[in-house]
Amino acid sequence: MLRDIDNYYLEKAEPVKGCLLFLRQHILNFDSNITEAWKYRMPFFCYKGRMFCYLWVHKKNGLPYLGIVEGGKIDHPDLIQEDRARMKIMLIDPYNDLPIGTVDKILEVAIKLYK
Repeated sequence: MLRDIDNYYLEKAEPVKGCLLFLRQHILNFDSNITEAWKYRMPFFCYKGRMFCYLWVHKKNGLPYLGIVEGGKIDHPDLIQEDRARMKIMLIDPYNDLPIGTVDKILEVAIKLYK
């Protein structure tokens, strides 16, 4: 029987599913202190046990995105705040190559906030 977190990814249609599954594995491999958790019915990633980032699909445009919990403290042109007080998101276009370099830079900066 699959866990809720696994079902979240597998229920998505392609190419969003493939994009999210790749990002999931990439984030988990990015740093050995990053772990996966199912919180608020969402796939979260924790850094040393603290909520760090999450993956979700934008309700208005259907694009997958990487949400950074402490994104409000990060100044990066690819992070948008919208109506969020604390978090910022990076929209991902699943029809194009994933911007892994940009994702890595944002993750690096975000991790520094937890050290």
